[in-house]
Amino acid sequence: MKRELEKAIHLRKNGNHKESNELLIKLVQQFPENASINYQCAWSFDLLGVEIQAVPYYEKAIQLGLSSEELEDALLGLGSTYRALGEYEKSKDTFLKAIELFPDNRAIQTFYSMTLYNLSEHSKAMEILLNCLVDTTTDEKIERYKKAINFYANQLDNIWK
Repeated sequence: MKRELEKAIHLRKNGNHKESNELLIKLVQQFPENASINYQCAWSFDLLGVEIQAVPYYEKAIQLGLSSEELEDALLGLGSTYRALGEYEKSKDTFLKAIELFPDNRAIQTFYSMTLYNLSEHSKAMEILLNCLVDTTTDEKIERYKKAINFYANQLDNIWK
């Protein structure tokens, strides 16, 4: 099993997404209760652009229990997949769980902001993106205005006279 899983991951890394997916489907059939295999299979469907087929594999992988690193990526993948499918509330719930578990993951926060945009929660989406920007940038011009950007991030609709 381990050798076959490594082969599927190697195929994916080399751009052989279809072949990797086919191997992962076989592995899931052989080892349906293996969380990592379910997660890798979900990821392979995402790469093929058939997100709807990824969902049950992500859900099962998470339910079965993944390592912390895989769980972090699986929650991001599932939340993003739900968003791509227009399941915005499910996406939001998934990202909120992910942020609770992995509060320092800026990628999760960035994808969450996209979901908030889709839910017309534009102010909160911008606040998250602006905070991610100022907390991670090395651009000296942005860093020069970091204090101002942080100040305005959650007050974008305010008008000062």
